[in-house]
Amino acid sequence: MRRRSTLLTLNRLSNRIFATREIAMSSGTSLSAVTQSLNNLVRDGVVSKICRGVWMKEGGEAVSPYAVIPYLFPRHRAYISFITALHIHGIIEQIPQVTTLASTGHSGIIRTKVGVFYTHHIAPSFFDGFGWNKGDANYLIAEPEKALVDSLYLSAYKKRQFAHFPELHFPKSFSFKRAKEWANRINSPAVRVHVKRKLEAIRITAPTTYR
Repeated sequence: MRRRSTLLTLNRLSNRIFATREIAMSSGTSLSAVTQSLNNLVRDGVVSKICRGVWMKEGGEAVSPYAVIPYLFPRHRAYISFITALHIHGIIEQIPQVTTLASTGHSGIIRTKVGVFYTHHIAPSFFDGFGWNKGDANYLIAEPEKALVDSLYLSAYKKRQFAHFPELHFPKSFSFKRAKEWANRINSPAVRVHVKRKLEAIRITAPTTYR
């Protein structure tokens, strides 16, 4: 009976990816009971487990790793930034091995069935400069200028993180003036100076068109 109730609830969901708590709230069943039922459905090949508390209906096309992001942080928002965002915006050609995220929560690594996510903590006052993507997957992503500044911001705290970039290719829409405005919003004077120096060094080596 529990299996049937879970299947009926799953059929009402519009998204292929879902959280345990969604099923529990919709069916009025406890989290533990829903988890047990979903594990049974995994064995039946109906659903697959992405990570703790997050699942996916089987069948259909492959799911974008980015579509999982909103389900990974129930208590904190997170947006794609740093190397991953720079790649998505076409500034870095090299495909990142992990998806890099900015969050006001703790830094850490989340390994899932669809990809690995590396979350970097940034100050709440600097948690800005992002918006919803324009594609099919539902996720937040930093503006190109903010993604670059986020990377330089993090390098001030973690010397081995983003100290050097692969070759950068700036689109005509990229604005170093806008990037400098983001740098000026950093509260820490020392970090702000560090970021502006790095940003200026990148600007100087960029093609004249994009300066």
